[in-house]
Formats: sequence, structure tokens, C-alpha cells
Amino acid sequence: VQLVESGGGLVQAGGSLRLSCAASGSTYSINTMGWYRQAPGKQRELVATITSGSNTNYADSVKGRFTISRDNAKNTMYLQMNSLKPEDTAVYYCNAAGWFRGYFEVWGQGTLVTVSS
Repeated sequence: VQLVESGGGLVQAGGSLRLSCAASGSTYSINTMGWYRQAPGKQRELVATITSGSNTNYADSVKGRFTISRDNAKNTMYLQMNSLKPEDTAVYYCNAAGWFRGYFEVWGQGTLVTVSS
């Protein structure tokens, strides 16, 4: 499985962005997908996850502002980010995990989101 993110950029506080993560390869083996982020000087943290059954989980810091979704027909996951804050500035990474000849977990290359105040 390979993942490619897109949609990052520069936005003012209060604005919106939508990130996309396109999966290719043995996508049928993916169970859970998620978004993580890493701000400068900080550890990578969970933003949101979504299972193949569309069960979602969010970090408290983004609840009510971010929405994760998944289009299985397009093998693409999205993160709609509204009411962005400067503290949301980070590199956002796409993650996929599942089972194919054993457990696997893969990461995308990351996309930078910068929120200006």
C-alpha cells in the first residue's frame, strides 16, 4: 500500500482546508486510516482515525472543527479542517494499517499546513 497526501497550504486563522490521502496498491487490505500531525519541536500526535466501517475517533483538540471521511470507491481519505487555529500548524501525515500476509502500517510523505494569526 502506498499513500500520497495533498491539500496542505497556508491559511489564515478561522479559515478552512481539506486534506486528501490517496491510497494505491493492496487497498482492500486496509482496515484503519488516520491523520497524524507533527508540529516543529513536538512529537507526532493523533488527529483522527476512521475504520473500514466508518467508525471515527478524534483528538480532543480538533473535535467539532475537523471531520475525517473516507471514500472506499476512490481509495481516498479526507480531512476537512474548519476554524483553523495557529496551533494547528504542522506537517500532516496520512496513515493506513491492516492485514496482508501479516500486520502492516504505512505512512504518507506528509503535507504542510500553516495557519497564520
